[in-house]
Amino acid sequence: MTAPVCLITGVGPGTGSALARRFAEGGYRVAMLARNEERLAALETQLPGAKAYRCDVSDLAQIEAAASAVERDLGSPAVVIHNAVGGAFGTFREIDPAILDRNFQVNTMGLLHLARRFAPAMISAGKGAIVATGNTSALRGKAGFAGFAPTKAAQRILAEAMARDLGPQGVHVAYIVIDAVIDLEWTRKRWPDRPDDFFIKPAAIASEIWHVVHQERSAWSFNVEIRPFGEAW
Repeated sequence: MTAPVCLITGVGPGTGSALARRFAEGGYRVAMLARNEERLAALETQLPGAKAYRCDVSDLAQIEAAASAVERDLGSPAVVIHNAVGGAFGTFREIDPAILDRNFQVNTMGLLHLARRFAPAMISAGKGAIVATGNTSALRGKAGFAGFAPTKAAQRILAEAMARDLGPQGVHVAYIVIDAVIDLEWTRKRWPDRPDDFFIKPAAIASEIWHVVHQERSAWSFNVEIRPFGEAW
């Protein structure tokens, strides 16, 4: 039996790499998409059955090229995880409108293009999963997140529209709200005095997404919120 394929965008040093490792460990052939070829190449050597593809998900032509290459090399994905993210800080008067547009292309349009490209095969198969990783900005518009929150809110609503459309056709769509600071080198430097419990572990995020993707069909989740036990919310 041929191993299933999982496609992951935004494979960086945190959640993306953790997702690639978790799904590879679970028996998937993993298609890893990101803009950083060097990082992808290093991870490709560590994960049997994984293959790297350079792709900027804000560019439809690059998505199409990567999708075709994945189908040629590995087959049609049974799971698509849109983890790539475009972000920026600033109030609505401070941000460059072009940055907001760029983030919209990555966060929202990237999800749309990926779903349009891969959902038809999932529908034909009568099964599959599409997951988007989000965060608290998808639920609220804080003043300093004007260049980011609108795009994540749009992403979440798009995912909900997709879930209502694709669910009855056998395709599970879920949105994962990560209400926490992810444990990364740069976040540790930004919050140097915070205890370990302040941060959410990339491997724990990946574990929960694995669980959501493999939920029993009679009990699918859509909106899933995860946070450290001590997080105020």
